[in-house]
Amino acid sequence: MSGEFLYRMESVLSLYAMPYNADEPIVCFDEKPYQMLEHLETPLPPRPGHAAKIDYHYKRAGVCQILCAVEPRAGWRYVEVRQRKTKTDYAEFMQALADKYPNAKRIHVVQDNLNTHTPGAFYEVFDGQTARKLTERFTFHYTPVKASWLNIAEIELACLSKNCLGRRLPDIPTVKKQLELRVDYRNEIKAKIDWRFDLLVARQKFKKYYKN
Repeated sequence: MSGEFLYRMESVLSLYAMPYNADEPIVCFDEKPYQMLEHLETPLPPRPGHAAKIDYHYKRAGVCQILCAVEPRAGWRYVEVRQRKTKTDYAEFMQALADKYPNAKRIHVVQDNLNTHTPGAFYEVFDGQTARKLTERFTFHYTPVKASWLNIAEIELACLSKNCLGRRLPDIPTVKKQLELRVDYRNEIKAKIDWRFDLLVARQKFKKYYKN
């Protein structure tokens, strides 16, 4: 484990420890591929004394990408479903995210090191003025390489997957509908994420990698 790993880890954990500030929200962003599947045989609905019956044969219907941003302290999340995860998809998602915070002075975004996740994507997708305005809205914080588990958005995606994606969904509109129902519910109840892996815990866990 390198000093660069420790630096990035501590930067993210220090950010998570900051008190809530609506002027500078802390948002975690991540992406997840989802394999769409079609039934080959129509499932039989449940009836008294019998569970629903689903044939184990299915047809692969392509892969879509779920883009998710979550503000853990506020209990708010924003999700899009797209065919791909290109720089265009990333830049357009970030533009939509910025629009969700019209009054924020600065939006802190925790994300991984995927090569599409850079402010440079704004300049490849938008005109110069739009790109510059977006770079001024965001401050990006990158998790260490191979440590995406430090990104709270992974927890949110796991919650969404467990509750609404654990079934065969055949196309993007259906995936969107299922996600919207769950996202709307979690936003309505302001479901927060209680992050407990702080600096003290991290330094104890990885103490052999620090200088004595």
